[in-house]
This record gives sequence, C-alpha cells and structure tokens, in this order.
Amino acid sequence: MTAVPLRSAAELLPLLPELVLVGGAFALLMLDLFLTERSRVATHLLSIALLLVVAAMTASGVGGQGTVLSGMFVRDGVSDVLSASLAAISALAMVFLWPYMRDRGLYKGEMSILMLFAVLGMMLLVSAGSLVMIYVGLEMLALCSYALVAIDRENPLASEAGIKYFVLGALASGLLLYGLSLVYGATGTLDLQQIAIAAQSTASMTMLVTGVAFMVAGIGFKFGAAPFHMWLPDVYHGAPTPITLFIGSAPKLAVVGMTYRLLEVAVGPLEVHWQIMLAVMAVLSLAIGNLSAIMQSNFKRMLAYSTVSHIGFLLMGFAGGGPEGFAAATFYALVYALMATAAFGAIVAMSSRGFEADRIDDYKGLNARDPWMAGLILLIMFSLAGVPPFLGFWAKLSVLRAAIEGDMLWLAIVGIVFAVIGAFYYLRVVKVMYFDEPEGVMPAPTTHRPMRIVLGVNAVALLVLGLAWSPIMAWCQQAFGI
Repeated sequence: MTAVPLRSAAELLPLLPELVLVGGAFALLMLDLFLTERSRVATHLLSIALLLVVAAMTASGVGGQGTVLSGMFVRDGVSDVLSASLAAISALAMVFLWPYMRDRGLYKGEMSILMLFAVLGMMLLVSAGSLVMIYVGLEMLALCSYALVAIDRENPLASEAGIKYFVLGALASGLLLYGLSLVYGATGTLDLQQIAIAAQSTASMTMLVTGVAFMVAGIGFKFGAAPFHMWLPDVYHGAPTPITLFIGSAPKLAVVGMTYRLLEVAVGPLEVHWQIMLAVMAVLSLAIGNLSAIMQSNFKRMLAYSTVSHIGFLLMGFAGGGPEGFAAATFYALVYALMATAAFGAIVAMSSRGFEADRIDDYKGLNARDPWMAGLILLIMFSLAGVPPFLGFWAKLSVLRAAIEGDMLWLAIVGIVFAVIGAFYYLRVVKVMYFDEPEGVMPAPTTHRPMRIVLGVNAVALLVLGLAWSPIMAWCQQAFGI
C-alpha cells in the first residue's frame, strides 16, 4: 500500500465523528481529574451527550463519505449505519451504568472513558479498509472490555470473568491475527479491496483458504458463536450487569461490520468456502444456545445462552450471502442490540444494593408487586422469542428469508425448529411473573426515575417498531446498495 501525503485537513472530514469522539474522550478524561466524587456524575452525563452527538453526526452524514489514511479508513453507507447505531446503543447502555454503580460505590469516571474508547474501537472496526485497521479497532475494543468486566475487583465472580475473558480473548485474537497474516502472505497486500482482486488469481489458494478458516474462527469467538462460546456465559454472569448490557449489545454491531469487511469486501470471491463455515456455526449456535438456555435458573446465564442462539440466527443472514444476506444480518444485529439492552436493563432496574435480581425465581409473582415492570419484561421476552408482531419476529423472518434466497433451505428449516424450542425459556419467565406465587419479601428495586423511563421507552419500542419496522430494514438495505 503506497502512502499518500495529506494535502489538507479537509481530506480528514470523513473522520470527523471519530475525531470528535476521541477529542471528547480525552477532554473528559482530563476533566474527571478535577471532579469530586459527588460531582463525578458530570463525566457520565457528558459521555452520554457526546455519544448522542456522534451518533447524530454519523447518521446525518456530517463530514461526508470517503476514504482517508491511504485507504485504511473507509466511510460508506455500511459504516454510517453501524457507527450511528452502536453509538446510540452505547449511550442507551450508559444510562443504566450510573445508578447501579453509584448504589454499590463502584462508579469511577474511568468507566465512562473506557466505554467511549471502546466505542471508538468499534467505529474504526466497521470503517476499516485495511487488515491493520481491523486489528487496531478490534484490540482497542477488546482491551477496554477486559478492564470493564473486571472493574469490580473485590467481587470474585467479576475477577474470574475478567481473567477468562482476557485469556480466551487473547487466544481468539491470536487465531484472527494468524488468519490475517496468512491472507496477507497469499495476496501480498493489506488493503481489503486489493485482497479481493488478488484472491481471484493467487497461486497460494491453499494458504488463502486456511487464512479464511482462521478468520472465521476469530469472528466466531468475537460473536460468541458455538463452538467458540465458552467465554460468554461466565463473562455475562460475572460482570456487573450494566457492563454485561454494554458488551452484549453494541459490540455485536461492530463484529457485523468486521465480518462484512473481512468476508465480503476482502475474500468475497471465496464465499463458497466461508458460507458453509458460517452455516455450520449457525446450526451449532442454535442447538447449543437454545438447549443450554432451557436448563438455566440464573437469568443472566439464560440470556447469555440465548445470545448464542441469536448469533446463530444472525449468521444465517451471512450464510445466505450477497447484499440481501448482509442487510438482513445487520438488521438482526440492530434489533438484537435493542432487545439485549432492554433485557439486561430490566435486571438492572429490578436490582438494588445487595440484591442482583439475577435469578429467574426472583421474578415470581412480579405482576402482583409491580404490574408495570412485569408488563415491560413481558414485551421484552415476547420480542426475544420472536412472537409477532414484535420487532424480534421481523428480524428472524428477515434472516430466514435470506437463508432461503441463498439456497440454504435446510438452514432455514433448522432455524424455524429452534425458534420454536427457544420460545420455551422466554415464555417460562412470563409464566413465573404472572402465574407463580411470590417467595418471601423482595427488596425495593432501584428508584432511579430516568433509568426506568428509558427502560420503558426501550421495551415499548420493541412493539411499536414491530408495527413499523420497514424503515429500519430499508435503511440497512440502502447501506448495502439494495
């Protein structure tokens, strides 16, 4: 790749949202040094405002699209959709962070800053035009995530989760880096567009296909897809619930962008090889995720295994291939991020100091104690289960249709079967809330009004957007040129 000198600052305009984010993050880092514990909420509120500004800038096209940094950074329709979505979802996740951490005496200004830099890594990841930028964005996200998971150092579960996440994450990064190095060795270039050209005529096809296999393994780990899901239940369970909410929502959108850049943009000519790999991972994720979730009594672990099953559906869209498949997968990732935020947000809202509300039995008879909260959780569970007309139903339908159009009818049939099986454990939560008798006295939940309002809007949106989902799907399709 030949370096092209920067002729004027105007050439960096496509990078403007990222520059605003990194500048704001460093400014808040300095500001936090001069704040007292009581006024530290300012760091948190300004971080949310910064993310919303960045999301608005990206969605509205401020700075324009283009390629900068000698082709290492590409801003196009796909990156705009994913960057705007993940910034908005991250801002939503941060709403749940402050009351939970404040009540437990755990909040530090560094938490908000780490989340901002994680978002920056995600934005670089979805806009990568080079193998180098992909790895830089991925590691920036990963390093921030490791620190966030282990932020509660006095909690053995959180410390264990942080160690597992770090060790297995390092292993996955090594697999991915090895795959990237093989692809570079086979094609002689780091530029994704040039890799696609070289892949059509390279003499080192065996090396290239081996590199693709390692890349798919790395992608599977970052998604939490089976059989690379071993870290996910323990990390989701051990991390503080707002951190679980964050790492379980926005990063899924970032990995969608990474998958598109690596598999479609770079090695699209080899789709006959990676499509079947993704299809196999989809089946394993659907089977292991749904069957394991049925056996869980801990709410967070149930949602963790259900995440594995949802990744199976998402991979269906990728396996279908083509712009339609990637648009369906992007739509599914966006919908799942909204649903995961609401699901883990409900656990945060129901918890209090000394009571995590993370067991399914904690929700027995909830309708008798708090009908409003029970109703919100019902909406969330119905959407996760894919009950029409909730938003989750249309997400599942889109990836099933993509699989069928990609000549993978067998995969769509497997998806339908496990969608029915998966509905069981979501509906079990509804049954517990509405038909079981309460056990003991449940501590009063967090009374942070803004958080409960945001949760209500999020949960109700799963029904409202389910009745008007087509503009979101059209936005995703437009990004992929459909």
